[in-house]
Amino acid sequence: MTVHNLYLFDRNGVCLHYSEWHRKKQAGIPKEEEYKLMYGMLFSIRSFVSKMSPLDMKDGFLAFQTSRYKLHYYETPTGIKVVMNTDLGVGPIRDVLHHIYSALYVELVVKNPLCPLGQTVQSELFRSRLDSYVRSLPFFSTRAG
Repeated sequence: MTVHNLYLFDRNGVCLHYSEWHRKKQAGIPKEEEYKLMYGMLFSIRSFVSKMSPLDMKDGFLAFQTSRYKLHYYETPTGIKVVMNTDLGVGPIRDVLHHIYSALYVELVVKNPLCPLGQTVQSELFRSRLDSYVRSLPFFSTRAG
């Protein structure tokens, strides 16, 4: 099992942070364009799920999978979106995404007066702690399968 990449978006679709670990295939487009496509897809899926669900969706959209990867999604009440792509063997990771938001992003970025909100995260401490945390996850493999 492995982690491919992680996106962190604000409520307006600005990509605040992007990291990748075992991503084998690049999109072939500029990163800014990739961020817009990802956010647009998330916006559309969330809208579709909320409108088409036969049940009241308390948690809303949590994940979807293709034949090659699984996209995990977590949205905070303030509109921050945490998106992690993993391989298919990874189960629900809502707690992991919540931890990334609450223990890393909030503590190291939001509470840091030197980090302007609504802009790309420049904090090296945030980047290194995020990398260490993701690498410590039980489903992170040093060799991508």
